[in-house]
Amino acid sequence: MATKIPAAQARLFKNVFVCKSCGQKMKTDSIRVIAKKVKCRKCSKKNFRAIKAKKK
Repeated sequence: MATKIPAAQARLFKNVFVCKSCGQKMKTDSIRVIAKKVKCRKCSKKNFRAIKAKKK
C-alpha cells in the first residue's frame, strides 16, 4: 500500500505539458501555454496538453 507523497506528485505533474503532435514533455508555466508563447523543442509546434497522472 504505497502512499502518494505530495512533494513527489508536484514535481512529476505540476507545470508539465505534452506536445500534441510529437509527445515531447516540457515543464513550463500554464499561462504561457495558454497564450501560445511556448513552442516544442522537437517539432516547433505550439499545441500542448497537460500530462495525465497514471492510475494504479
